Amino acid sequence: MASLCVGIQLTPRPPNVEFTSLICFLTGFLFGGFFGALLGALTMFINGFLSPWGFAGIIMPFQILGMALMGFVGGVYRKSLGKEPSARWFSFEVSFLAAFLTLVYDLITNVGYAVLFNVNIIFVLIMGTWFTIVHVVSNTALFGSALFGLTRIASNLLGEDLWSYQKEA
Repeated sequence: MASLCVGIQLTPRPPNVEFTSLICFLTGFLFGGFFGALLGALTMFINGFLSPWGFAGIIMPFQILGMALMGFVGGVYRKSLGKEPSARWFSFEVSFLAAFLTLVYDLITNVGYAVLFNVNIIFVLIMGTWFTIVHVVSNTALFGSALFGLTRIASNLLGEDLWSYQKEA
């Protein structure tokens, strides 16, 4: 999964349009928050050295934290589901979750940059507004359109009923 994420990260694409968030969230959803967080951290660590946008440098820990959170929340979200939701409700819910998590990721990385380089936080947030909008919109659309289908495919491939999870009392 890390190879898949890094390979996708290295392909030419518009800035802040990425599939890593979806894959890390899905991994957390399928295999638990620990593995989702581990995948997110490992992917951003490797990407920090190989990114076509350049070496991440000292901002890398913030990228690692943000993507680890994305994967971890995938596991937490699955535990919150009791039975199979409707495709429409699931897509709607994960779209909002994706928008929120992407915004949190961008806040973590932008505030980290501002603190590390002693730049006004408001200035950094304003300068990053367009990139944040692109990131949030693309992840919202991607999660909403793809996650339900990917969970169904994974369920078939893994030979298990992903939706049979019962919340612990």
